[in-house]
Amino acid sequence: MIRMILRHAKTADAEAICSTVNHHAELGLMLHRSMESIYDTLREFQVAVDDDDKIVGCVAVDIFWSDLAEVKSLAVAADRIGEGIGGRLLTAAIDDAKQMGVKRLFSLTYEQRFFERQGFEVIDRHALPEKVWRECLACLKADACDEIAMMLVLDE
Repeated sequence: MIRMILRHAKTADAEAICSTVNHHAELGLMLHRSMESIYDTLREFQVAVDDDDKIVGCVAVDIFWSDLAEVKSLAVAADRIGEGIGGRLLTAAIDDAKQMGVKRLFSLTYEQRFFERQGFEVIDRHALPEKVWRECLACLKADACDEIAMMLVLDE
């Protein structure tokens, strides 16, 4: 079994994060991210790194308000899917949100069952007005969004 560690992202990780996310975006599974947006939000990212110091997955937690954050850009290297890396990254994101004092964590996803296994529940996307005004208006899918909005209420 290959060892893997989770750690906060470094500037040297930005290209691998962007490549991993955009690979899945090309498959229609998530939204594209530019290198600029990765660098702008690099402090929000955690990465999964293998024994060869290769990035095999990433996740970000984006704070929206005092009690609300989003799990975003959760992606695993194509050749490592099915090894539990995504689950470990999501757990790390949940822990990170708890440490920051976030009370509610949401995701816009196509992977409903994956998030349900971690306790997320489907919600009406209109319950997230901050999301609509902050990012969705600039999205290419704004008028025909087909992502599933999910929420996890975090323990005190």
